[in-house]
Amino acid sequence: MQDKFYYCADTFVRGAYPSYAQRLWNELGVQLDITKEDQEILSHGKVDFLEFSYYFTNVITTHQDDQIETAGGNLVGGLKNPYLEISDWGWAKDPDGLKFYLHELYDRYQIPLFNCENGLGAYDTLEEDGTIHDPYRIDYHRTHIQAMKDAVDEGVDLMGYTSWGCIDLVSAGTGEIRKRYDFIYVDADDEGHGTYQRYKKDSFYYYQKVCQSNGEDLD
Repeated sequence: MQDKFYYCADTFVRGAYPSYAQRLWNELGVQLDITKEDQEILSHGKVDFLEFSYYFTNVITTHQDDQIETAGGNLVGGLKNPYLEISDWGWAKDPDGLKFYLHELYDRYQIPLFNCENGLGAYDTLEEDGTIHDPYRIDYHRTHIQAMKDAVDEGVDLMGYTSWGCIDLVSAGTGEIRKRYDFIYVDADDEGHGTYQRYKKDSFYYYQKVCQSNGEDLD
């Protein structure tokens, strides 16, 4: 967590590099030329809230076992948690992990949080009548929004949330459009073939209802 997340977040929130930054610089062979003026500028550039993305969790182990399955991820990877459902791209669906993470961040920084990305990449099927039935995506958003509501009820200051995303696009992580995250289907394949006609998925109407009810109607 220090190497992958807190290094940046600690600096953003506190306006100074954390103590463990020197360890990381040493490991990477980096030597920074930081002046007192740089430090003063950094100290005045602290953020008012912390924005982050959340999609999945991974686990680690001390076991040296080639039979342990690895789990997918965008920028980080790990091992498969056998107790969690896994997405089509190997990402663990873990709303409890989101609630835990919200508490961890808020307890660490005590400033408002903003979850700017959260969603499920999955295969979607366009039916002959133009509908797309994606109950798996609806369930993902329902459980993760409920987890955020629970964290807020327990004292976390979560100032906002935006899903990823609105309309199907090419995944930055895999370069595929068939890895669909979004509420509006685009008729195109990974080779760029298709009509590019747009269709509202079932999840579009679900998320519309959630927004109109200000998150109160999650059924």
